[in-house]
Amino acid sequence: MIKAKKSLGQNFLIDKNIINKIINTVPITNKEILEVGPGTGNLTREILKNNPSKMYLVEKDNLLVESLREITDERVKIYNEDILKFNENSLSKKKIIVFGNLPYNISTEILSSWIINLKNDYWFSDLVLMFQKEVADRIIAQFNSSSYGRLSILANWRLNITKICDIPPESFSPKPKIQSTVIHFTPKKRFVEIKDPLNLEKITQIFFSQRRKMLKKPFNKIFNGNTDLLNKFNLDLNLRPQNIDCDTYYKLTIEYEKLRG
Repeated sequence: MIKAKKSLGQNFLIDKNIINKIINTVPITNKEILEVGPGTGNLTREILKNNPSKMYLVEKDNLLVESLREITDERVKIYNEDILKFNENSLSKKKIIVFGNLPYNISTEILSSWIINLKNDYWFSDLVLMFQKEVADRIIAQFNSSSYGRLSILANWRLNITKICDIPPESFSPKPKIQSTVIHFTPKKRFVEIKDPLNLEKITQIFFSQRRKMLKKPFNKIFNGNTDLLNKFNLDLNLRPQNIDCDTYYKLTIEYEKLRG
C-alpha cells in the first residue's frame, strides 16, 4: 500500500461519485488528456474508460510512477517529472484537456505559471483543477469581496472560470483537514493585451501588499500622482485595492508598460 507524502501535498481522491463528476465536466472521448499528479491512478483509470485518444501523466513521486506503470494501456505515457519544470507545449500540436488534483502546497504556483507563460494561442482547451477551498474562493472571488485579490485578477485575465463543486475531506485518503473545490477553466478568446504578464503581477503585488490601506500610496508609488490617469479611470484613491475591478488593473498595467517605454 502506497502512503501519501505530506511533503508533496498528497491526498488521493477515492470517491467514485466525485471522480465521475470531475470527468463529466467536459467531453473527453477522442481527446488528448494531461493529468497532473495522478497519484494512485483512480481518476486515470476512469478517464481511460471514456476513450481519450492519448493520456499524458505527470507525476513527481518515484514510487507512484512505479505503481502507475501497472496501467498497461498504449494510450498512456508517463512522465516522472516536476510539473513546475515541465514543458506542456511539447506534448502535442492538439489542444489538451488538463485534469489535476493539484498538490495544495504548489497549486497557486502551477496555475500562475501556466497563465504567465501563455502565448497568444493556448496549449489547452480546458483545465479541470482541484484546489484547497480557500484558494479556490480567492480564484473565483469578485471585486468588493474580502477574498478578491491578486489570484482573482491574474486568473480572470486569460481564463473563463466556473466552479464545479466542493469536495469534503471524506472523499480522500488520507483525509485532509480542509475542504477542496474543483474549478473548470476555459480560454478567453478576447482579453486585454499586456506585453509582459510579470508587470500585472508587479502591479497587483504593489496594490495588494497592504490590502486594508487606501489606493493613494500604491498609486502614487507607481504613477507619481498622475491626475490624468485618475481622471481617465475615474479612480477614487480613498478606495481599497479590493474595490477595483479586474479590468481596471489590466488597464493600469498597460499604462505602467507605457511609462516604462
